[in-house]
Amino acid sequence: MSTNRLSLFIAVLAGLVATPLVYSTAAVAADAAVVQPKEGWYKALVDFDFMRQNVDIPLKKGVMIIDSRPAARQYDPGHIPGAVNIPDSQFEKQVDRLPADKGTLLLFYCGGYECMLSHNSAFKAEKLGYTNIKVYPAGSPDWKAKGGQISVSAAHIKKLIDEKAPYLLVDARPKRLADKGMIPTAVNISDTEFDKNVDKLPADKATPVIYYCGGMECVLSDKSAEKAKKLGYTNVLTYPPGYPEWEKVYGAPAPTGAAAGTTTGAAATAAALVPGKEKGTVTVASFEKVWKENPGSVMLVDVREPKEVAAGMIKGSVNIPMNELEKKVATLPTDKPVVFICGTGARSGEAYDTVKLLGGGKVQASFLDAEIKFNADGTYSMVEHK
Repeated sequence: MSTNRLSLFIAVLAGLVATPLVYSTAAVAADAAVVQPKEGWYKALVDFDFMRQNVDIPLKKGVMIIDSRPAARQYDPGHIPGAVNIPDSQFEKQVDRLPADKGTLLLFYCGGYECMLSHNSAFKAEKLGYTNIKVYPAGSPDWKAKGGQISVSAAHIKKLIDEKAPYLLVDARPKRLADKGMIPTAVNISDTEFDKNVDKLPADKATPVIYYCGGMECVLSDKSAEKAKKLGYTNVLTYPPGYPEWEKVYGAPAPTGAAAGTTTGAAATAAALVPGKEKGTVTVASFEKVWKENPGSVMLVDVREPKEVAAGMIKGSVNIPMNELEKKVATLPTDKPVVFICGTGARSGEAYDTVKLLGGGKVQASFLDAEIKFNADGTYSMVEHK
């Protein structure tokens, strides 16, 4: 090789080392490895840090985040806060939901590196004339794994209510607003009073806790969600559209504040639970009526052992074994009735006595004196003792 050609080769090599490579399609970092674009991927890709800079409540101006996954099974139970759901299969039917400004930053995502839905939708948006489109290929799995906040939809909350699933729904607005109307089953823990009401949070820190407030401009639910996470709760969710959207979709429930001549909230539930023959009991009929119509208005505590509840427990109940109850009395809510259950009424009666002895009269405790059969699917049957 001649001296001139060798010098030219060395100069070119030095230039390559000194200058970082720029791809027409960006490579995305994931777990310290560089993920190269796959065939069929959209050309402009972004990572978690880029998404985090553009995810905000209130929504960041000039940005639309689009979840391309199906609604009921994927978007509803968990999505990036503020994301609009336009399933790729419905894209052509929902193009009117895209912004009028074709220069708006559109951020598409779906279910991770193997999911093509976000890329497909990005190409479709490009054909419509949108000029600032990017895809987050790591998608929802990466967002969740790296600690990004997860939000749920109104439809998911309605499903939880209908199925009597175990969860706590928290209205983070001031009491004066919550008293005018809350989502059914919600408890009001205003963000400013959070530290004074931690006893209202579930004893089981894996219980889903969902915060909402006054809509997409309200930051109270996000603030409370962060406080709950710092307390060790591991399944903290938000519902950013909050009460305004719920009222629009499902209508306004009755106000929770006490009005003249009316009985509402915990008082209404307590009144609906009819006392049984034995002190501290409530009738099966009255309990089942309340549990069917408004399960979130009462805390149902199963005091059987974990190995027993593993075979079946009532959907929506929580498990506090009898031998742990004394240490957890302080975690029981004081703003709604607490009903104890077991298989025969023996341990539930003991739980009632324990709480009355240690609860200082603040806990509205009662128990079911009944033979209860617990099914693996969360259903049950109960027969009241004569």
